Amino acid sequence: MRGPGVLIVIEGIDGAGKSTQAKGLVRRLRARGFAASYFCEPSRGRWGREIKRQAKVAGSLTPEQELDLFLKDRRDNVERNLAPALRRGEVVVLDRYYFSTIAYQGAKGLDPGKIRRMNEKFAPRPDLVFILDIGPDAGLARISGRKTQDVLFERTGYLRKVRKIFRSFRGRAFVPIDARRDRRAIAAEILERSLRVVNSRLANQ
Repeated sequence: MRGPGVLIVIEGIDGAGKSTQAKGLVRRLRARGFAASYFCEPSRGRWGREIKRQAKVAGSLTPEQELDLFLKDRRDNVERNLAPALRRGEVVVLDRYYFSTIAYQGAKGLDPGKIRRMNEKFAPRPDLVFILDIGPDAGLARISGRKTQDVLFERTGYLRKVRKIFRSFRGRAFVPIDARRDRRAIAAEILERSLRVVNSRLANQ
């Protein structure tokens, strides 16, 4: 059971600024008196650590094996972190979720619709999904200074396919945002839209 909390997801390709915006949103919500938690995927659990280890070795896993690892990590993250926080009525801000799996593994040839159905059998559906949109070249330029490069996921041609899938998501929960804008302006828009949903949920409880 997902509980009375609010689930907000921040998505996008590598270098879009997801972590910066997710952590900033949690700080701003807490400053306004809301109980807010930050989580990320891959998680810090057993399966998340395995994903990060495998991601440093090109060709170490098939797309199907990658998907299996992400599903295991997500189940664990839902059980240990997301579901308990939502049951407590918290605002949960998640840095990547199953939409990343749809986009990244879908770009490797797996069926995006099937991936989505597999995840939505157990993963709580979010109230808001911000898609930070940026071109692969610009995104990779932002993260070029990182000590380690994720050889599985940080390739320009591949990320073009990933971005195309991200841009295909439609629905009331999805909010596309131009990630080339000033990060403070992006943060202000994310906070404003998040507060609308959070306050509406509280008013209806």
